[in-house]
Amino acid sequence: MKYKIISLLLTMMLGTFAFAQQQPKSIILDTDIGPDYDDVGAMAILHTLADKGECRILATIASNQYNNIAPVLSVLNTYFKRPGIPIGVVRGKAVNIPCGQKWDSLIVARYPHRIKNNDEAEDATTLYRKILAAQPDQSVTIVTIGFMTNMANLLQSKPDKASPLSGAALVKKKVKLLVSMAACFNQKMGMFKEFNVEKDSVSSKITFDNWPGPIIFSGFEIGEKIHTGLPVVRDKSIVHSPVKDVFQKCIPLDPNDAKGRMSWDETAVLIAVRGYEKYFSVVKGKIICNSNGSNLWDKTGTRDRYLVLKMPIPQIEAVLNTLMMHQPM
Repeated sequence: MKYKIISLLLTMMLGTFAFAQQQPKSIILDTDIGPDYDDVGAMAILHTLADKGECRILATIASNQYNNIAPVLSVLNTYFKRPGIPIGVVRGKAVNIPCGQKWDSLIVARYPHRIKNNDEAEDATTLYRKILAAQPDQSVTIVTIGFMTNMANLLQSKPDKASPLSGAALVKKKVKLLVSMAACFNQKMGMFKEFNVEKDSVSSKITFDNWPGPIIFSGFEIGEKIHTGLPVVRDKSIVHSPVKDVFQKCIPLDPNDAKGRMSWDETAVLIAVRGYEKYFSVVKGKIICNSNGSNLWDKTGTRDRYLVLKMPIPQIEAVLNTLMMHQPM
């Protein structure tokens, strides 16, 4: 009888562990979608993983202010059958970079969307505070694939009707992990100024100096080596897709994209949901963010990690491309 009870308890514990492992990640995506189109691939991957039950998308929030950004987010959320996902846009002083390759106007004109302009979207900081306050403690993963403006604004935010906590206290209580496509950790590149960090270097420094929890960085040198999008473009079974339309329009416009677009943002979303262990190794330490937008690495630190390639690049590309080709349920 004693051994039967122990066996039953072990079975229950293993079942509980398996159930816990299967719980979907709660994700907030923070994006500058527009200056580059890898954000579109990242959003496709995020929605695909949500369709697979691997994550819940709590919000899609813009760190850029150009006039089509909220409609673009609405187009993609609507296409993937989640038109009700909250959309926020950064207010006040912020980066405003339009979509240079004009793919934004293409999909906004071609596909349905609930939000027609940025004024119809919520204030990013207010939305962050409202969503975080409503979530269980230490349950939310934020993945940033753009500027750090919203992160700095959130950290500096004051108590409001959503929560009596300061921004920093709210983040510490509710956010389990920040995954950030930002910075560069290739020492051969010297004092490199990575785009997402440099464009709002003030907010980047505030965020990385003061973030109260762990950060995993997918650095410039990771996405630079990984190319995606060509299988999406070439797949004739994919029709009437804003994801395909964007890659089909943009890949021919840049000779550097002949093998597909560099995949900075897709890698960040992948590991935010699935973890890095299968795909990458990590280096432990802490980022040092300089006021000019460059960065260094403190090897004695313990808060942060940055990714190092482990899985062969063709295999990672196959994983990302397969997820990007998924059609909405």
